[in-house]
Amino acid sequence: MDQETYNYEKIARAIEYLMENVKSQPTLFEVADEVNTSQFHFQRMFTEWAGVSPKKFLQYLTADYLKGKIKESNNLVELAESAGLSSQSRVYDLFTGIEAVTPQEFKSEGKGLNISYGFHPTPFGECFIAVTDRGICAMAFVDSTSRDAQLIMLAKKWYFAAIREDSAGTAPYISRIFQPASGSLEKLPLLVQGTNFQLKVWEALLTIPQGAVTTYQQIAESIGNPKAVRAVGTAVGDNPIAYLIPCHRVIRKEGILGEYRWGSTRKKALVGLEASGLLQNRAGMI
Repeated sequence: MDQETYNYEKIARAIEYLMENVKSQPTLFEVADEVNTSQFHFQRMFTEWAGVSPKKFLQYLTADYLKGKIKESNNLVELAESAGLSSQSRVYDLFTGIEAVTPQEFKSEGKGLNISYGFHPTPFGECFIAVTDRGICAMAFVDSTSRDAQLIMLAKKWYFAAIREDSAGTAPYISRIFQPASGSLEKLPLLVQGTNFQLKVWEALLTIPQGAVTTYQQIAESIGNPKAVRAVGTAVGDNPIAYLIPCHRVIRKEGILGEYRWGSTRKKALVGLEASGLLQNRAGMI
């Protein structure tokens, strides 16, 4: 296991412990003991990862804080515009776009397409990514038990594509994604298969700036279909591109984070770290 994945697993366990014991306000010693790490090392590791103390990080995951953020996102279009292209938000938040396969391409199941894939360490655990000449076609967080499942899913979705492992070729994408400050402003395209409804939902997700959250109801309203909340939830769950299409920023209206395709603990880590506003300053972590 690489060091970054090891650190993330320690941090994930700490986040869960903090959430489960928030009423008792565990001490630094108690949290460090829970993850079998010294107080000094844990404090340093967590602060280097999150940019804030464990106690401050926990504040970003409380219902009161999240409810306040929901109120700020009543209009996703205005919220996106307020971020502005001059914002220091993540580069890929501002320069990511979706390209859908055509109906004919969907029927051909990737015939004539070359796909390269790789597994890489990230601040949120190991990540699987698959790319084509036209853009990223799959991205998911994985562990030792789900690696093969991702490859099987990729092969089923792009049945006739030529698929090969090429970690050296996919590494620059991971670097660009998780070190946005060092990346170019060239658009990072995503190539996806989806219905028109799914595409509308995924495009709406791309308008949610870093550090913001929204609800399924607000997404439904933003795409002009306010009664389709349940269908929106399904489309959010079917998102094929982890992290870049930020479905982790959609939470329940009660201020509860809810489930996440790649693990509820990881969702807490993503939302909490983005709320700290320091992800863009994490150059050199990978």
